[in-house]
Amino acid sequence: MSRVGKQPVPLPDGVQVRLDDGTCRVQGPRGELAQDLHPEIGVALDDGEVVVTRPSDAPNHRALHGLTRALIANMVEGVTEGFTKSLEIVGTGYRAELRGQSLVLNVGFSHQVELQPLDGVTFEVESPTRVHVHGIDKQRVGQQAALVRRVRPPEPYQGKGIRYRGEQVRRKAGKRG
Repeated sequence: MSRVGKQPVPLPDGVQVRLDDGTCRVQGPRGELAQDLHPEIGVALDDGEVVVTRPSDAPNHRALHGLTRALIANMVEGVTEGFTKSLEIVGTGYRAELRGQSLVLNVGFSHQVELQPLDGVTFEVESPTRVHVHGIDKQRVGQQAALVRRVRPPEPYQGKGIRYRGEQVRRKAGKRG
């Protein structure tokens, strides 16, 4: 099987990659991540780079090739720098605080909402209206941020709720009368 298309992922100092039984393990200063690989996509180590190859230019092979390369690049970035998602809380009296490792939200309900972090994810409350989600696994950081946002998504009339930092909320006009 000839290998078409190559995409290398450079490895920074202090990052080790092991390939065994269709699994890629990346270890760095912040921790270790593992990812199962598709059997048709080739992954090899070559001079401080991880090289991802595909067997043909078929659309499914091209898609798996890009996906595999992106997953490995995200693992390398995660174990070296980590990932952060920032959330803003907008609304009168809406606020967040940390209790131990869990995040406690007061967002207009009759009760407080307490969220436990997923494995490998931590919360940071910069101010009562700004929360950061940190971790080395990009998927888990995004999932945790989505779970926090889901507690009170931004509403279109007054814009109150929890939103990603920089997210634009489309506003509606409301009643006229």
